[in-house]
Amino acid sequence: MSHRTGAVLSIGDELTLGQTLDTNSKWVSDRLLAHGVVPVEHATVPDDRAAIAAAIRRLAERADLVVVTGGLGPTADDLTRAGLADAMGDQLVEDAAAVAQIEAYFRARGTPMREINRVQAQRPRRGVCLANPNGTAPGLYGVVRVAKGDVDVVCLPGPPREMKPMFEAEVVPRLKLEAGRHVMTRALHTFGLGESEIATRLGPLMDRDRNPTVGTTASQGVVSCRIRYEGAGDGASEIGKIETEVRTRLGPYVFGADGDTMASVVLDLLRRRGEALSTVESCTGGLLGTMLTDVPGSSDVYVGGWVTYTNTMKTFEIGVPAELITRAGAVSREVAEAMARGGRERSGAAHALAITGIAGPGGGSEAKPVGTVWIARSGPGGDEARKFLFVGERANVRDWSARSALAMLRLALIGERGVKLGRQVE
Repeated sequence: MSHRTGAVLSIGDELTLGQTLDTNSKWVSDRLLAHGVVPVEHATVPDDRAAIAAAIRRLAERADLVVVTGGLGPTADDLTRAGLADAMGDQLVEDAAAVAQIEAYFRARGTPMREINRVQAQRPRRGVCLANPNGTAPGLYGVVRVAKGDVDVVCLPGPPREMKPMFEAEVVPRLKLEAGRHVMTRALHTFGLGESEIATRLGPLMDRDRNPTVGTTASQGVVSCRIRYEGAGDGASEIGKIETEVRTRLGPYVFGADGDTMASVVLDLLRRRGEALSTVESCTGGLLGTMLTDVPGSSDVYVGGWVTYTNTMKTFEIGVPAELITRAGAVSREVAEAMARGGRERSGAAHALAITGIAGPGGGSEAKPVGTVWIARSGPGGDEARKFLFVGERANVRDWSARSALAMLRLALIGERGVKLGRQVE
C-alpha cells in the first residue's frame, strides 16, 4: 500500500494532562508533507496499553502510515511496545541485536546496562527494531492489518534529539510514494487583517473542492494562508498562480512566506537599506527586542534597546520630560513619540520603535482601559504614532503590541504607511 496519507500518534500522560507541549506531531507532519505524505490526523493518548492499541488500529483504518512517538522508555508506564503488539495481534519477544545496541550505548559511557533497560529491546515477534544511535530506546516497525489491507506503523522515542534523526534514517527510506504524484505547499503570512476579513477577500479561492486548496490559520495575530497542491501536474506553476492571486487580494497585509517571521522580514528590509534599529519598551518588557534577537544575524541591524518600565526610567534613560509624563500620562501619543525620538537619538540608529501601554490585568481606567497601547516609530521620512486597543490576557496584549510595532515599521519601509492595522483605533 502506497503512503498517500499519514497519521501521527503521541503518547504520554504528560501530554494528555497538558503538562508538556507536544511539538513532535508538528515536526513529523511537516516532514511527512515534505515527502508527499499528507497528514490527516494528530492523536494523543495517555500511557495506557489498551488506549495505545486502540488508537493505532483506529488511525490505521484512516491513514496509510502511522507514526507514533513516545512511550519507549524502560519504566512501567512505557507501554508503546505492548500497545503495538496488541494492535498487531502479536506477542513481544526480545531482540538480541537491540540488547547489544543498548549494552554498547552504556559501555561507551563507562557504565553497565541496567537490567531495567532490557525491556527496551522487546519488539512484536513480526516487528523490527530500529537503531537509535542517540539513546537507549530502539524504535519499532510493524504492520497492522485492517479492513483495507496492511498499514505500516513506525514507533519512535519521544525526545526530539532522538526522534528526529531516527525519522530521517529509518522512516524516510521506508516511505512508499506513489510514482508521479506530487504534494506541494506554500504558506503566505499576513498581519493586520482578521481571519473573517481575509476569507471574505479570498472568496471562492477557499472553496474546498479546488486544487490547489487554500485555507487559513490564525495564531497570535498572524493569519497564514496555506496553499496545497496534490496531483501529477506542474504543482509549482499551479501554486504560483494562486499565490499571485492571494497577494493581489490581500495587498500589503502579506508580509512573508513559509519560514518568514515579521521580525526576520523587517530585519531583511533594514539590511537591504543599510539602516539600523533600536527599541524602547515599557509594557512589553523587552519582548520586542526578544523577537528581533531570536533571528540569527540580527546584530548587524538591531543595535539594542531600553526597557523603561517606570516613568523615572523613561526620563532618566531616554530623556522623556517628567512634565510631559505628568501632563499627558505615560500611556499617550506624546510620551510614545518622545520615547521613540529619544531612542533614535541616543542609539544613533536610523529607526526606533517605542511601546507604552496597559497590559493588565489591572491599571486601566475608563479613559484608558486595559489593552490601550501607543506605539511610535521614529525614522527617515517622519515619525508616527498609533493607538491600539487590544483584547485578551496580559500575554496577548504584550504579544500583539510587539508584533504591531514591527508591522508599523515594515509598512513604513515598503512605503505603505497609510495602511491600518488590526485593533488600531487612532
